[in-house]
This record gives sequence, structure tokens and C-alpha cells, in this order.
Amino acid sequence: MAKQISGFIKLQVKGGAANPSPPLGPALGSKGLNIMEFCKQFNGRTQDQVGKVLPVIITYYSDKSFDFIVKTPPVAIQLLEQSKVNKGSAEPNRNKVGSVTWDQVKAIAEAKMVDLNAFTLDSAMSMVAGTARSMGISVKGQSPIKK
Repeated sequence: MAKQISGFIKLQVKGGAANPSPPLGPALGSKGLNIMEFCKQFNGRTQDQVGKVLPVIITYYSDKSFDFIVKTPPVAIQLLEQSKVNKGSAEPNRNKVGSVTWDQVKAIAEAKMVDLNAFTLDSAMSMVAGTARSMGISVKGQSPIKK
């Protein structure tokens, strides 16, 4: 018989660095889940992505067991890494803080394609470019997106 799902927890945790301190500990502890077991499993699965912020969706069941899915890093964080800036602009329409090329946008879109609700690479690239614009990061070069 299948386990009964009690709920979901969505968190963003640095890869390979999960520990029982807040926000992870209180989020899992309030549901009665084994915090250290989650930390061991998560750190084991994310050893190759140490230091990157990774969204994780934890499905917990009525018997206090859990499963989790690790997603790809958020587009905004990937853009910050590619443009080598610390944070986005407070006034993105006036102050540009960095730039990326269309090749970098394409690489981010290809990596993030599994988590986006886009069917084509062009639409995924358009989403990534829109996120860059809203952060005050300009996209250099001629757009390869077909309209």
C-alpha cells in the first residue's frame, strides 16, 4: 500500500552544507522529521555542487518518512555568478550592475530547462534574459532568439 503524503516543504539550501541550524532545523523539526538523516542524504547527493544554493522540495509522509527532489540553482543566482556581481541593481531600469553574453544566457537556459515551463530553448533563453533585465544585468550582443 502506498504511503499517505502529509505535505511538502520547499527550501533553498547550499549544496553539501545542510546542517540542523535554522532555517532547515525548525522547518523539518516542526513536522517531526529526522533532521540529521535529511542532512546526511542531502549532503551526499549534492557533494558535486558544494556552495551553490539549491532549491529542494521535501515530500513528507504520515509515518514521518520523507523523500526529496533537488532542483537546479535559481536563474538569478546563476546570472550573478556569470556576471561576477554580488547583487542585482536596486533600480534595474536606470543602473546596470553587470552584463552577460547570449552564449552565457544559452548555457543557463540549457541547464535550467528541466525546471522551467518552456518547451523550446528560445523561450527558455527569453525567460533568462528577462530575469537578467529585471536584475539590472544587460545582455550583450545580437539576440539569437527567433520570433
